[in-house]
Amino acid sequence: MENQSPVRLATLQDIPAIMEVVADVVPIMRAAGNLQWDDTYPNPQVFEDDIKAGQLWVAEVEGQIAGVTAITTDQYPEYAQVGLDTSEEAIVTHRLAVSPHFRGRGLAADLLYQAELVAIERGIHILRIDTNTQNHATRQLFPKMGYSLKGEITLEFRPGLSFVCFEKRLDQASIQNAD
Repeated sequence: MENQSPVRLATLQDIPAIMEVVADVVPIMRAAGNLQWDDTYPNPQVFEDDIKAGQLWVAEVEGQIAGVTAITTDQYPEYAQVGLDTSEEAIVTHRLAVSPHFRGRGLAADLLYQAELVAIERGIHILRIDTNTQNHATRQLFPKMGYSLKGEITLEFRPGLSFVCFEKRLDQASIQNAD
């Protein structure tokens, strides 16, 4: 799979445009019953912290920020609820969002592909991601990108919500072919 849109590391100057993407996405999520994000999360400080850690990526279309994701090694301990070994190093995708103005262009797939590139670059064979049980778009996308559903979890910091956890394991051949 080839990355179709320019995906690059975010800068502090990108935060206002990233917050516009979030502002466009949250009402659509909430209307669909997905209460994962709200007026307080994710916020500029979260994205600033991601940028300072060198783990926030943006997808651009015609010079506009159209999508965003954090590509981290931060796993929630709750992943153990579905039998995942959180002591295994994994690339974990968080805060994946694509502006509704740019949907249907494969940007979420481009951002997930970037997570694979980061994993390959770091020699990490496991990718993990979670999403709200009500996020039907990502629940359909992740399996198309080769992720396996591991089960439903709850997250202590998001009480009352349920999430589904996915995992993708890269084989040696895919890592060697990238070299």
